[in-house]
Amino acid sequence: MRTGLAAIGCRGQLGLVAPRVRVEVHLGAGLPSFGIVGLPATAVRESKDRVRAALASLGFEFPAGRITVSLAPADLPKEGGRFDLPIALGILLASGQVTPVGEGFEVIAAGEFYGELSLNGDLLPVRGLVPAAAQAAREQRAMVVPAANLAEAGVVRHPRVRGACSLRDVCGWLEARDDASGTTRAPAVTCSEEPVQAADLAEVRGQLLPKRALLVAAAGGHSILMSGPPGSGKTMLAQRLAGLLPPLTTDEALEVAAIASVSSTGFDPRAFGVRPFRAPHHSASAPALVGGGALARPGEVSLAHRGVLFLDELPEFGRSSLETLREPLENVWVYV
Repeated sequence: MRTGLAAIGCRGQLGLVAPRVRVEVHLGAGLPSFGIVGLPATAVRESKDRVRAALASLGFEFPAGRITVSLAPADLPKEGGRFDLPIALGILLASGQVTPVGEGFEVIAAGEFYGELSLNGDLLPVRGLVPAAAQAAREQRAMVVPAANLAEAGVVRHPRVRGACSLRDVCGWLEARDDASGTTRAPAVTCSEEPVQAADLAEVRGQLLPKRALLVAAAGGHSILMSGPPGSGKTMLAQRLAGLLPPLTTDEALEVAAIASVSSTGFDPRAFGVRPFRAPHHSASAPALVGGGALARPGEVSLAHRGVLFLDELPEFGRSSLETLREPLENVWVYV
């Protein structure tokens, strides 16, 4: 069999940091095997089967022999399906089945690739692309992402982001083939000049004193404690607090987008520039409020960054959960 070595750029995810990851693929002689090293999580180890099936579905030859994939640096944990596309491209480059030319050669040498592969070779969206795109933009490195992530990557207004629907499209663009559908550039997503809020304080009749309290809290960035009988309008007023805050600047909107991007629910580009409003249930645990866990994820405090965190039925929250909020309120920072 043909032996070879190829290296593809990508980025991992460590909280809101996107450290660079070098995906190296080596093809060697020996009994057939496919190994991935470099602290891969279960989803990364399972990419072996996805890559093998995708290459077969697209008519590529899967090399026979020892295939070793190294995700460097080796001491950085890797998770998610974002490494499928770099691994598949590394195999095709090392085996000589794809030969990049022109712009494709430059992107292979100094660019980054992201995408989870379906079994038929289509590119599926991945989570946490906003921090990666922001870091790639600062370092002026080109990116190729799944087409479903184009709008998400577009919030950073990186001029060198392209999206593709399948591995075949990426290979055709790298080889500059005339018959390839190629890739598309990311549209620039900008903040709305007016805050997008469905709930408006003008809809509230009366309640002059609580309205005044909301205005003071919004103007000074203060916390506010509402007390009153059920049905007096506490929740209705709290839902309109975010609409009193000024529009987010571009940098502030990027902060909010980056936090939402790495959360379990992901980031909706249509919400770019909208101040978040979070209202967790009173049964929420301490990690759900402040984040953390085995795989660190942002909690409700972080998801409400630059917006409003509303704790309805405050006395019903557990004491331990409320105690975890004391330090973030004092330091205006969350440590996980």
